[in-house]
Amino acid sequence: MVLPVIKLGTLALRTLSKPIASRLKRQAGLHPKFREFIVSLAQVNHRFTTTLQRRIYGHATDVEIRPLNEESAVQAASDLLGEMFIFLVAGAAVIFEVQRSAKSEAKKEEKRMKEFEALRERDEALSKEVEQLKRKIMELEKQSKQQGLTGFFNFRFFGQSGTEKSAQAA
Repeated sequence: MVLPVIKLGTLALRTLSKPIASRLKRQAGLHPKFREFIVSLAQVNHRFTTTLQRRIYGHATDVEIRPLNEESAVQAASDLLGEMFIFLVAGAAVIFEVQRSAKSEAKKEEKRMKEFEALRERDEALSKEVEQLKRKIMELEKQSKQQGLTGFFNFRFFGQSGTEKSAQAA
């Protein structure tokens, strides 16, 4: 019951993060200090991606990269922030799911270990009981052999030969 509710909650959180990201994009360009920050962030991102693309395609990387104009930099940075926010929310949801799954698996493993330990203890107890029973059987066999031999020696017919003994026993 808990699992579907948690999955629905994380899906709702991801869905709600998209409007929050778009609002973050709109508000990003309005505040002057934040605007300066995101413009510099967008310029760094632009230089990095342009250099990376040039290296991938085998073009010269020592060529000067023209900076973005302020409006396109604000737009690019706000898009980047919005996508980063959505990615962070989705990543947090995944991390939460993994941790929850790990806890569940740890509980199952602990339960299996307890069951295994109980079976091992039961096996040891049964092994001890089997050993005791073997000792008792050996002791009983020993006693029965001693009594059998003693009984035989006590039941002697003095002066009779071996054929007479066998005839008398029959």
